[in-house]
Amino acid sequence: MAILELTLVPVGTQTTSLSQYVAKAYDNVRNKENIKVELNPMGTVMQGNIDELLKAVRDMQESVFNEGVDRVYSVIKIDDRRDKDASFEQKLDSVNKRLK
Repeated sequence: MAILELTLVPVGTQTTSLSQYVAKAYDNVRNKENIKVELNPMGTVMQGNIDELLKAVRDMQESVFNEGVDRVYSVIKIDDRRDKDASFEQKLDSVNKRLK
C-alpha cells in the first residue's frame, strides 16, 4: 500500500485564495473506494494502491482545470513501501513512540 501527498497550485487565477480549487479537487476523491483521504492545510494525503492513487491525482488535476484554470503546478510525494503495509496511523505511531 502506498501513501501519497499532493499539493495542487492553480496558476494564473484572479485571486490569491485557492480554497475553491482545493474544495473541487478534494471533493473529486473524498468518496473514492479503496482510497483513504485526509485533507490538511498544505495538501491532500491519500493511502491506497499506487495505480489508483495516481489516477486520483489525475482526476484532481482535471477538476481544477475544469474550473477554468489553464495551468496547474503539482507537488507529489509518494511512499510506496513493499516490505510491509504502511498506513497513516503506522507511520505516526512509529514517530510518536520515539517521542516518549
